[in-house]
Amino acid sequence: MDLTAISPALLVASLMVGATPLLLAALGELVVEKAGVLNLGVEGMMIVGAICGFAAAVQTGSPLAGFAFGALCGAGLSMIFAVLTQVMLSNQVATGLALTLFGLGLSSLVGQGYIGIKPPPTVRLDLGPLSDIPFLGRAVFSHDWVVYGSIALTAAVWWFLNRSRAGLTLRAVGENHDAAHALGIRVVAIRFAAIAFGGACAGLGGAYVSLVRVPQWTEGMTAGAGWIALAIVVFASWRPARVLVGAYLFGGVTVLQLNLQAAGSALPVEYLSMSPYVVTIVVLVVMSARRGARSTAAPASLGKPFHATV
Repeated sequence: MDLTAISPALLVASLMVGATPLLLAALGELVVEKAGVLNLGVEGMMIVGAICGFAAAVQTGSPLAGFAFGALCGAGLSMIFAVLTQVMLSNQVATGLALTLFGLGLSSLVGQGYIGIKPPPTVRLDLGPLSDIPFLGRAVFSHDWVVYGSIALTAAVWWFLNRSRAGLTLRAVGENHDAAHALGIRVVAIRFAAIAFGGACAGLGGAYVSLVRVPQWTEGMTAGAGWIALAIVVFASWRPARVLVGAYLFGGVTVLQLNLQAAGSALPVEYLSMSPYVVTIVVLVVMSARRGARSTAAPASLGKPFHATV
């Protein structure tokens, strides 16, 4: 194995690109779960965002239109979940799984005419002198606006949840929806808004996969990224800053295994390819084992149905 073939600057740059869709999807799911809703349909919303964003970018010639439409379609798909779980009170776990299956099937159908087509390139931001800094210029300061926007979104979500009145209200709904309802808080409306935000983030993350990370459409191209995003939320103990760390950790594992393959690692390709998912499982097992030590901060009403009483 020739490790000299791996460029450290390129490795870090690839890590940031690889982590961005995970970070976006995980931040969206974090807000959803903070509102007391468990949406397991992240993978379905991501893959729908991927094909919708790709199609819009190809048809309009604008990557920005692709990102916007991908986020819009992700939010639209999440509204199906919202109606079923918050109005019809269907089981959140089963509905989320069904949403993922529906999204995978829908994306496969819509994407048949886009195989083998290249999308318009997403322009990198010109950061002036910062881009000329040795190593850091290539590794950190040579990305598109979505990479930096996802980091800014992390700070915005932290501020919203911890410093704003609306964030306090959302967390109150997630901790005890009955008490929140008794105080006159519109629980269902808040959860609808949170679910829509989560769907938009997942759709934007999916669009980033098809427009930047792998600039083409391939059926099932999210390859479990939505499930990893769900694991990141648990890994982060429902804290935005830890979501950022988790996304870059899991994204780093994915990028590292690809670089090891390119460097001619002696390990079988199959072992390297499954490493991100093995790490995901190990993290979830460890977090579950530590649950008795109060290592997590899951909202008390997470996954519980809410029925307004008068």
